[in-house]
Amino acid sequence: MAVKIRLARRGRKKKAIYDIVVADARAPRDGRFIEKLGIYNPGTNPASIVLESDKAVDWLLKGAQPTDTARSILQHEGVMLKKHLQVGVIKGAITQEVADSRFEEWKGSKTDRKATAADTLSQKKDSDRQARLEAERKVSQTRAEAIAKKNAPPVEEAPEVEEAEAAVDTVTEEVSNEVAEETTATETVTESPEAEAAAPVEAPVAEAPAETPAAEAPVETPEAAAPVVEAPEAEVPASTETPATDESAEKKAE
Repeated sequence: MAVKIRLARRGRKKKAIYDIVVADARAPRDGRFIEKLGIYNPGTNPASIVLESDKAVDWLLKGAQPTDTARSILQHEGVMLKKHLQVGVIKGAITQEVADSRFEEWKGSKTDRKATAADTLSQKKDSDRQARLEAERKVSQTRAEAIAKKNAPPVEEAPEVEEAEAAVDTVTEEVSNEVAEETTATETVTESPEAEAAAPVEAPVAEAPAETPAAEAPVETPEAAAPVVEAPEAEVPASTETPATDESAEKKAE
């Protein structure tokens, strides 16, 4: 009868646990088995293995053939090495003490490697956890600041702004009042010389209609047209032509 060392599945659908069993090669996967050697749980990190090494070596020496997955598990636990050393003892190549010392030496180095791997994995888990906590802390802080900013009352700054505006308005009114007073004083000072200067100008204007010869000025049409276009030139001919009219009047009188 062919005997195999293989895995028998059990457990939940997505969290299976396997039993390491010795079973007939013709039996189904989850069928009857001859003997249970251990448990293999791939759900943990790293995978956990519980195995009775001495029984496994005994079945290997009897001719049991492990499956590929079972062989990997047995190599990981040192069962295949122990079986190889035991074959050497049976053949007389080495003694039992030498075989045991070599196996213990390998087992010690394997234990150190497992411890190093476990420490590395633990440190990685801690670093990942710290990184996640730091990211969550930053997100929480940002969210809290946003909520505080949203709920903060904006009315507190209003009185200061109103006081500042009132002070500015007061200063502006004072400056405008001072400017108005200065402007009034300046207008009062400037109006007095204008009043004095206007008096001598009006005296000659009042005497101009008294001269009768000025009435004959419209007779001369070319000269009368000139003062209509330019006001200053109209006064100049009047003053210059006045002696001419006086002379003509004197000639007529003679």
